[in-house]
Amino acid sequence: MAGAGGVLYLTPIVFHQQSFSAAGVTSGLAAAALAGTAGRFLSGALLDRGLPCSLPVQLTVLLGLGGDALLLAARDFPGYLAGQLLLGIAAGLFWPAIELAVPLTCPPVPSARAFALVRSADALGVACGALLGAALAGIGLLRGIYLVDMACLVILALLLRRQPLPAAHPRRDGGARGTSLAWLRPLVPLLVVVLVATGLPALMQSALPLDLVRGGLRRAPLPESLGALLMGLQLVLMVVLQWPVGQAMARRPVNVGLGLSLLSFALGTLLLALSALIEQGLGVLLLAQLPLALGATAFLPTATEAVVELTPAHHQGLAMALFSQCFALSAFAAPLLAGRLLDGQGHGVGLWLVVSALCLLTLPVLGRIERNQRDGPLSRPGDRQPGA
Repeated sequence: MAGAGGVLYLTPIVFHQQSFSAAGVTSGLAAAALAGTAGRFLSGALLDRGLPCSLPVQLTVLLGLGGDALLLAARDFPGYLAGQLLLGIAAGLFWPAIELAVPLTCPPVPSARAFALVRSADALGVACGALLGAALAGIGLLRGIYLVDMACLVILALLLRRQPLPAAHPRRDGGARGTSLAWLRPLVPLLVVVLVATGLPALMQSALPLDLVRGGLRRAPLPESLGALLMGLQLVLMVVLQWPVGQAMARRPVNVGLGLSLLSFALGTLLLALSALIEQGLGVLLLAQLPLALGATAFLPTATEAVVELTPAHHQGLAMALFSQCFALSAFAAPLLAGRLLDGQGHGVGLWLVVSALCLLTLPVLGRIERNQRDGPLSRPGDRQPGA
């Protein structure tokens, strides 16, 4: 994730330097999200039929190398778009496989703790990548983030060759049970929450970097290197918070972690809106990073564990694909809407206020998730172990 950290969070700044409009930058990110749709469902369907988790990740390496090479050389929109499309397909193949590999490889450790550990590793890698990107920005070599990602992909391929990931549980029912969608019903409320919550990482990667370097109503634009450092601060906070928060949430019902996440996102985006209204808004921007980081650290391991708890083993590949698809849909819609709001209003106040309100309006859905847990999931291969 170290290579991905710089690419995800700093690509908007790279192409802002290339004089792309906010709508142009965010439309490329949205296209990448859309391109990942087919990859996610293909990965999930094959995993449910016993495909080793390693294979989609190996395909990710090949596509990611191509996408990074295109973005490294891109100076116009077609080159930028082509690179984003390849990275989007790569991400679509990657996430269902890597998420499903966690409960398959973690026993005897409970899956809730395993997801907390994996999210801690993710946060550390992304933070290192973003901070390295900030250092590259400081010396005028920001495009070097794509070379870093390429190196990380090569290392990933070597690791998989040395230690392949296991195969998923193949479906053996074959008949009516294989075509039934009853397993999907308990997931629907969770997917609604995930759609809202995953919009925040998409906006942190697309709209926030642009908002920082363009300035607010009264807040002056930040230098690109300072904007990159501010993004790095949020990621460092995620590294610090991820393990203790993930461990605490692993001992509680998933709706507790999801509720904490939504409330934290609402507060963080409200502070982002407030920062644009203050001439010396840097302090408020810094303050906003804490609830935003807390929201992300509470959400990521909790939501993934909820998918495992609410889904039978023979459908977990497709369930992870649907879960990952929420990231893709949010990453498609959120940057498009954000780019138009930023271009139309010239600041991010309206955007952040809308996001804050949406997070609060989603809180009542958590009650349905709690009822689905109380009624009993269809299969719980990764049972939570309170106090473990």
